[in-house]
Amino acid sequence: HRVWLKDPELFQNVSEGLRRLYRTKLFPLEDTYRFHDFHSPALEDADFDNKPMVLLVGQYSTGKTTFIRHLMEQDFPGMRIGPEPTTDSFIAVMHGEQEGVIPGNALVVDPKKPFRKLNAFGNFPRLGREAVGLEERDSYDFAAVLEWFAERVDRIILLFDAHKLDISDEFSEVIRALKNHEDKMRVVLNKADQISTQQLMRVYGALMWSLGKIINTPEVVRVYIGSFWAQPLLVPDNRKLFEAEEQDLFLDIQSLPRNAALRKLNDLIKRARLAKVQAYIISSLKKEMPSVFGKDSKKKELISNLGEIYLKIEKEHQISPGDFPNINKMQELLNGQDFSKFPALKPKLLEAVEDMLANDIARLMALVRQEEAAMPSQSVKGGAFEGTMSGPFGHGYGEGASEGIDELEWVVGRDKPTYDEIFYTLSPINGKVSGASAKKEMVKSKLPNTVLGKIWKLADVDKDGFLDDEEFALANHLIKVKLEGHELPAALPDHLVPPSKRGVVLERGVVLEAQ
Repeated sequence: HRVWLKDPELFQNVSEGLRRLYRTKLFPLEDTYRFHDFHSPALEDADFDNKPMVLLVGQYSTGKTTFIRHLMEQDFPGMRIGPEPTTDSFIAVMHGEQEGVIPGNALVVDPKKPFRKLNAFGNFPRLGREAVGLEERDSYDFAAVLEWFAERVDRIILLFDAHKLDISDEFSEVIRALKNHEDKMRVVLNKADQISTQQLMRVYGALMWSLGKIINTPEVVRVYIGSFWAQPLLVPDNRKLFEAEEQDLFLDIQSLPRNAALRKLNDLIKRARLAKVQAYIISSLKKEMPSVFGKDSKKKELISNLGEIYLKIEKEHQISPGDFPNINKMQELLNGQDFSKFPALKPKLLEAVEDMLANDIARLMALVRQEEAAMPSQSVKGGAFEGTMSGPFGHGYGEGASEGIDELEWVVGRDKPTYDEIFYTLSPINGKVSGASAKKEMVKSKLPNTVLGKIWKLADVDKDGFLDDEEFALANHLIKVKLEGHELPAALPDHLVPPSKRGVVLERGVVLEAQ
């Protein structure tokens, strides 16, 4: 009787909770029904404790090495950029106290690194640049290793070359091998500065069409367009687009440490669902096997009828078709198995996993939220991530509501004469116009009331329910900011405060002279 499961206090943290649930509830089911022979090696402590990882996948010459070099803003050990293809290898770039290249066979036996289970896939003569580099394609199962990484990483980035977009059949298969991990996928359309805007639109359309055929998911995968290296742009027309896209991608990568616990939890749920299906498949095949004669012919018959077995399990246990493993791969793996040695269905093992999914995961989810709240500042730092955080080259600096941020004159003053002309047609009383009068003018912008309401709150600086000429000019300036496609600030920035309102402290709507 597992009393600790009823006491959430015994989960010190999410990693420990996941590890204990896996060992006590999920691993017994996996071990009994040959999950590790069919799908993925058993999880180890390092899988629960490892730092966030990003899997970068791309064809030859899409700029993978340069992309990493761009993010780190430094060369890394063993880095090679040249005309020869380096695509059929895996390289893990990791933080270390000293720079160096770790050979693959050494890395996969290091208990402190999360790569030990790669031993199951073959020989790795060169797995590493402070790091993993699997080479000599024939010595290991490429697709299986790719799946292994996909299960354990926090983000999968597919890299494409906008200048010569080409998705080979082989690369399409690689993407299909990442099935069930679409939530982790992001796409980078790299080298987009090498073509014109018109060409870029066509390439983007072609990429989305191709990906739609390969990644069969209702959600459209997020694509970032840009030129991810530190060289001058060849065609600078789309600079602003590239800046915004790079900023969005950086924010996505920087959020990974904060969301790492949730990712591990989500991956354990996916694994548990597949393990349940595996148990139903194996026990169904065992049930159909004759006890004495005709085992070989029955085995062949069952393998060829695997689709029907899938349908039966799907209906009987109300399981989603998406939870089932690839049928062709499963048939291939079943060929080498002795069905008579398969175990029958053991309800207690399945009940333990059901209990984990129904109850324990909910407790851990609450702990995930607590951990996230306790570490809001955790994010990826250094390298290119520091380049545009502040200063005049920060994203959006001097644009929209930030326009005039470093100017001595009030930026609204430039257009104030135009706004004043309108202001005085509204018959101000004691130098102010009412909300009703201002509204008639403001609605001419055709912005919705929700937006205009926010602009009113920002512009009515002294909170007296009226707008003077400066506040009215400010309201019109904010309308212009919004109409130009920029976001409104949550609070009025100092540089937009009207000159006559500076040096006063606002308290409960009353204007007091600052001491």
